[in-house]
Amino acid sequence: MTHTILKKTKIATSLSLILGSGLLFPVHAQDAKDDVEVIQVTGIRGSVQESMGIKRDSAGVVDAISAVDIGKFPDTNLAESLQRITGISISRNNGEGNQVTARGFGPDFNMVTLNGRTMPGSALPGGGGAPNSRAFDFSDLASESVRAVEVYKTGRASIATGGIGASINIRTSRPFDAAETGFTASVGAKALTDTTNRVGDDVTPEVSGMINFVSDDETFGFTFTGSFQQRDSASQGAFVNQWRVNPFDGSIPQSPDPSNPDSGDPVVLNNAPAMGQLFAIPSDLRYFMADRERERTNAQLTFQYAPSDNMVATLDYTYSKQDLFEARAEQSIWMDDRYFTELTFDDETVKTPIHITQERRDLLPRDLGLAMQELNQVNENKSIGLNIEYFVNDDLTLEFDFHNSSAEGRPDAPYGTWTNLGLGANVVRGQGADFSGDFPIMLVDYDDVARGNLNPNGVLDQDDVGTSILDMNYSLQDTEITQARLDGSYAMDSGSINFGIESRSMESTSLQSLTRHTMGNWGIENPGELPAGILTPLDLAKEFSDFNTTGIFSQGFTGSVAELGAFAASEYGFNLVADNPFATNRTIKEDITAVYFEFDLDGELNGMPYNLLTGVRYENTDVTSIANISLPSGIAWEGNNDFNVRFGSDMEDVSVDSSYDHILPALDFDIEVAENMIARFSYSKTIARPTYNNLSAAATVSPPSGPTLLTGGATATASSGNPALVPLESDNLDLSFEYYFDETSYVSLGFYDKRVKNFIGNEQVEENIFGLRDATAGPRAQAAAAELERLGIPLSDTTLFNMVAAMENGVDYDSMTDEQFEAAYDVLPNADDPLMTFINSKPVNNRAANIYGFELAAQHFFGESGFGVMGNYTTVTGDIGFDNNADPSVTQFALVGLSDTANLILMYEKEGIQARIAYNWRDKFLDTTSQYVNEPGYTEAYSQIDFSVSYDFSEDLTVSLEGINITEENARRHGRTSAMLWRLDELGARYAVGVRYKF
Repeated sequence: MTHTILKKTKIATSLSLILGSGLLFPVHAQDAKDDVEVIQVTGIRGSVQESMGIKRDSAGVVDAISAVDIGKFPDTNLAESLQRITGISISRNNGEGNQVTARGFGPDFNMVTLNGRTMPGSALPGGGGAPNSRAFDFSDLASESVRAVEVYKTGRASIATGGIGASINIRTSRPFDAAETGFTASVGAKALTDTTNRVGDDVTPEVSGMINFVSDDETFGFTFTGSFQQRDSASQGAFVNQWRVNPFDGSIPQSPDPSNPDSGDPVVLNNAPAMGQLFAIPSDLRYFMADRERERTNAQLTFQYAPSDNMVATLDYTYSKQDLFEARAEQSIWMDDRYFTELTFDDETVKTPIHITQERRDLLPRDLGLAMQELNQVNENKSIGLNIEYFVNDDLTLEFDFHNSSAEGRPDAPYGTWTNLGLGANVVRGQGADFSGDFPIMLVDYDDVARGNLNPNGVLDQDDVGTSILDMNYSLQDTEITQARLDGSYAMDSGSINFGIESRSMESTSLQSLTRHTMGNWGIENPGELPAGILTPLDLAKEFSDFNTTGIFSQGFTGSVAELGAFAASEYGFNLVADNPFATNRTIKEDITAVYFEFDLDGELNGMPYNLLTGVRYENTDVTSIANISLPSGIAWEGNNDFNVRFGSDMEDVSVDSSYDHILPALDFDIEVAENMIARFSYSKTIARPTYNNLSAAATVSPPSGPTLLTGGATATASSGNPALVPLESDNLDLSFEYYFDETSYVSLGFYDKRVKNFIGNEQVEENIFGLRDATAGPRAQAAAAELERLGIPLSDTTLFNMVAAMENGVDYDSMTDEQFEAAYDVLPNADDPLMTFINSKPVNNRAANIYGFELAAQHFFGESGFGVMGNYTTVTGDIGFDNNADPSVTQFALVGLSDTANLILMYEKEGIQARIAYNWRDKFLDTTSQYVNEPGYTEAYSQIDFSVSYDFSEDLTVSLEGINITEENARRHGRTSAMLWRLDELGARYAVGVRYKF
């Protein structure tokens, strides 16, 4: 631990801004003239002390993680650090934290800022599909250039809207943060190893560096930080695509009919469900093996210029890029209902078969599904900003901030972001599955003789394999934010008046297409067609080291999508390019104007010091939703109850505008009821905007089931987004008590309550779509009905259509032949027909919920022993959960992401040694209500242990060792019961040995 004494010059003023209670507010000008002693404490204890100081001195409920030393943030990943904060939990991708949930609210409902600036998100969905998320991916940013991360759990009028759970500010290093003038620099290197790695490098590099310069007169400075990391890893697991859940009616759906001998033998049901009881049947069982490569590049360049004591200008540019590649192989069996021979169910309330047997009653083997998949993706973020602080006089400070930031996720291969090349081998005479243990066992009765394979030998080899389909998914999301703010602070004897105005424009474009080519026939007609050696045999049983795989059918393959795709393109005559028209081509624009006003007051109440921060924010948002689609030109009536939606030949932009505004009050009050004992009360109203897919202007229409004149109402259906959606609104209440009993020690207990309305659910709304008209309800249909009545002909959909067609084409009804009736006398709508009414399934703001819980935290260093401990526990409770026994045909609304969390961190720092070991736990939580149609998905409870240790050989040279998930915990998801496996991921540990040198 070192101490540095310095005058509070421009550098110290910058430090004051960092360490002070304002955090996002400019420091008062008179502070720059005071000779104040600033004590800087480095290392773990210094980081903990600074974070505690932010928590204690801030208005409202604020937690932070700080890095006093450049390049020594507590974790190599920002999300991994954030999970140590009370109320914060994370989601993981490939075993690494990437997105944050705050007090039960997922990534789309938290606001992430960089140096107080709203950051765009760009999150492409794995496995293809349209990108929809607003969420920021923390894995894009390395931690080396991060000075601190602040988590604002209570609303504040001066903070940009968008975070109901929390607003998270990432603060990077700036030149005037340095404690001394001149050049300072550091360089670091790490050797990374991932225990899951299979085919990549067992040791990969990470390098980082920092250069900081401050002129002797402290008027100019610049900081450059940069880092590059390569990580090679692998993952293997099992999953089920779909569980079909139904009430039991005495038989298995689509199974052979016991009353019909020709349908096959009845299914043997052991421990069968009771009549009416829900039961689940899996559609398949799949194993996967994925090899992954990631390269992450980060850089930031910051200039600061202080031409006088009254002004500081900061210009900064931040860049990050991730190059992601994954080569994945799958092996699967499909469990068609008609082949079940025996099912043994468990004793859960929703019965699940734990033993499944199927046989091919037609005696011909069916296919074993094999797939080679590939991810090729680039995530790129850029941000440039200008900040000017101007101390007008001793009382008034103005701050102007402008930035333009973009985030893009895009394909990195001509054949798309996610590519699936299907292979098959018709070698399965019988199959089954055992779901009774932690790991599902795939059983296969192998037969490569009956299909006439090239070299039948009783072993799955390349001669048994043929092609099927090739899917090339193209996904792109490009989001850009331009934001300008003018903030002011007027100092008074007992506080300040803060005010500001903000303009923010956001534009996010999402593109998605699927290009599909049909090749062979799952190995039925073309076994052995692949070039020799293009597939590599794989023994899956050896890959699952954490589980008992006795009985598993483990013969599989890996292969290159590029090589296989090139062969298939040549063989079947297509281009290996994802070039189909976009199924999703959507742009969402938001123009936000906001003003705020705050009173920041301090004083004493009956001898007890207090602070009051109260304010209000007014915000107006204009939304434009643009969808580029092929517009329906009309719905043709082609027969009695036959209709066809016809489309124009060109793509057109459909644009819908909407707007909303909000008045958002906030109040934070804290009082020191006794020495070092602080009680807090906070109230605020916050909002979180809908995801982009819900705001889409696109709609899909389906034709009616019959003429409206006969049905008496709307039967045509549609599905769409809803650009008129408004944000979720939350009334937030926080109560907390904190006791600071030493310079690095405290305990706190808090209660929070969030009353949220405008959650989004689906609703069927009767409305017109795209101005389409209804030929079956217009004057022609009415005239035809009247003519049929005059002729005494019974009215039906057939006679009505024939009469309209006859009248439309000038043909006498009585003389029309059957051939003429069946001819193309299509009836097309015209301007005289009324608008068609559709039953449109669309997202609407129709749900409300209450989320509440407690947060308990403690932190303490034991004197001069060097030992310290941190711990916290958070409860998250919601009043709307998922009913696992409910009718599966009914769509349920439930709160997702709610779970208790806990952390325990043991620390040691003394005589150059710094060490910490951290335990993180998150309880089971509902992660989706629509895993497949109306089925829930639960992420099971997960815990992880990480550690880091470093030794300072000198003030300049430090070596370190760190480990992530050192007990190699695995991740698992399930459905209505734990037996209904959705996904199992076998994960591993990561270690890094590093060295850092400061100049």
